[in-house]
Formats: sequence, C-alpha cells, structure tokens
Amino acid sequence: MSFDDIPRAPLVHGPTPLEPLARLRDVVGGPRVWIKRDDCTGLAGGGNKSRKLEYLIAAAEAEGADAVLTFGALQSNHARQTAAACARRGLACDLVLVPAVPRTVDDYERAGNLLLDNLLGARVHRLTPGEDAATVAHRVMAAHAAAGRRCYSVPTGGSNATGALGYVRCAREIAEAFNDRGLFPSAVIHATSTGGTQAGLLAGFAHAGLTTRVVGVNVYTKDGDALGTRVSELVAQVLERTAPGLALTPGAVEVAEGQLGDGYGIPTAAMAEAVRLLASTEGVLLDPVYSGKAFAGLLAMIRRGAFAEDDDIIFLHTGGTPALGVYTSAFEPDAEGN
Repeated sequence: MSFDDIPRAPLVHGPTPLEPLARLRDVVGGPRVWIKRDDCTGLAGGGNKSRKLEYLIAAAEAEGADAVLTFGALQSNHARQTAAACARRGLACDLVLVPAVPRTVDDYERAGNLLLDNLLGARVHRLTPGEDAATVAHRVMAAHAAAGRRCYSVPTGGSNATGALGYVRCAREIAEAFNDRGLFPSAVIHATSTGGTQAGLLAGFAHAGLTTRVVGVNVYTKDGDALGTRVSELVAQVLERTAPGLALTPGAVEVAEGQLGDGYGIPTAAMAEAVRLLASTEGVLLDPVYSGKAFAGLLAMIRRGAFAEDDDIIFLHTGGTPALGVYTSAFEPDAEGN
C-alpha cells in the first residue's frame, strides 16, 4: 500500500500556510525563519493534532467505531481537537482528563480548552485524587460495550504509528513548498511532547530524500532521553509501515533541552518573552505550553549562533492558542513594567 492509499478522514484545511518571518529577522538577526502555520488547520481552533486525527479517525471508522475515547491534561489541545473531529464525523467522544499541571489561577480549571470541550459535545471525565486513567477508561469502554457501541481508544497526544502519519503528510507539504521556491530547509524546530509530530516529520523527510534536521524542543518531561527513545521507536514503526527498508541515520532524532522550566504546562520567563516577541513583530499568537516554549528554544539557538545567516529554518506552529486565556497571569507586567 502506498502512503496515499492509507485511509484518511479529511479534517484539515491544507496545505497550511508557510510564511516568512521577515520582521522577526530584523529584530533578532540570524537565519531566514519561516513559520508553518499548523495553528490554521481549521478544526475548532486548529493545531497539530488535527493532522494525526485524520488517520486515527479513519482507523476508528474502519473498525466500525461509534465512539472515541482519548486522554490528556485538563487543558489538552489534543482532547479539544478530538472532540471537534468526533463532532464533525458523528462519533461520540469521551475525554479522560488528568490534573497534570499544578495550576488553579486564571480560571484554568473551567475555561480555555475545557470550555470548548463542552461546547463540542464531549463527555469529560476528570480524574479525582486516587483515580487511575486506565481504570476510568476501562469503565467508559465497558459502558459503551454494554450499550452496543464500539469505542476506539486513541493514546495521549494521538501519538502512535497511525497518528504520526499526519506529520509524514506535513513533511511532504513542506518539501513541496520549498522545492517550488527553489530552497532547501535546513531545519524544522517544533515543540515535542508525546513524540508523534517529530516522528512523522522525520519519517516524511526520509520519504522525500531530504536531510532536513528535525529538532524537537522538549516541553513535556524531565527525561529527555526517554523522549528521544520514544521518537526513535515511533519513526521505526512508521517507516516499517510506509517504506520498509528505509531507516534514519544515527543521531537524526534531536531533542533540545533548556525550555521545560519547572515542568509541563508551567510558564517560564523565556516563554513569555517569546510569545510577546512573535505577537508584536508578526501578529502571530503562540501558546504558553507548547509553541511558546518551542519558540523560546528557537530564539536561544539563533542567539547563540546555531544557524548560518543563509539557512532557511522552519518553525512549526503546533497551535494551542485557546489556552492563552487561562495563562493571563504569566504575561502580566512585573514590578518594573516589563
């Protein structure tokens, strides 16, 4: 089966825009930076999970599913996009949400993505102290089965070999767009968490015969080595399915550290500066959990001279801006008005 023959449920407004950040370059110098606008995928606020869900929802429908269950933090972008995809395709949706971020200010526990989950018609199951996500999921799946419904389970972040196919497709979009411009992208920088986006991009560039680096900025875990191993495993699974015999060169999986701060979903000063800078120079909004920290990582790379001035670097905007409203205190001026 060729890649184009793999079943896909059309959900994404694509190809998503690829735009130069010329004003940003005037401010920070360094290489030419382009932004791949996967915040514009079009599904209930957009984001990278929509690409994964095209393949995951198709797999669910191929199995005759009536419902989809998935997992995430309270403000999960993946959960919100899963709810939207299910609404679009007429599937019931259950979200098992974990209080993974120690944050109670700015209406974090009611607004943002949680409000959108409700509007999109999902059933939200919030874990209480002592509850286990797997136990809750088993109970939800059993209830669907008892009612005669088949429920398809999607992993956190949609990050398995099926979901990662969405970013094989994105890598192909990028390759085609740069080929049309007569340019070669040196690197793609993005937020990496559960690994599916990075794995798909690596597999997709391998398909296209490109040596473009894929640098995932770790925004998720203090165990970056485990994250890198997870990405490598996913790449191998994707390539085994789509291009048997093709493999990555050693060292191709790059996980950049230094932007996680105190942990997943916890704001940093570098994130806040990065969000403000891109908003004020280009009119583009990032999010505080993923793309804001990833862009802070890109700025750090530029400032330490990690790229040549004639390089073409892509920043992949993975979405998440619906969460900005539950992080307002992270952007309040400090005592000196900064």
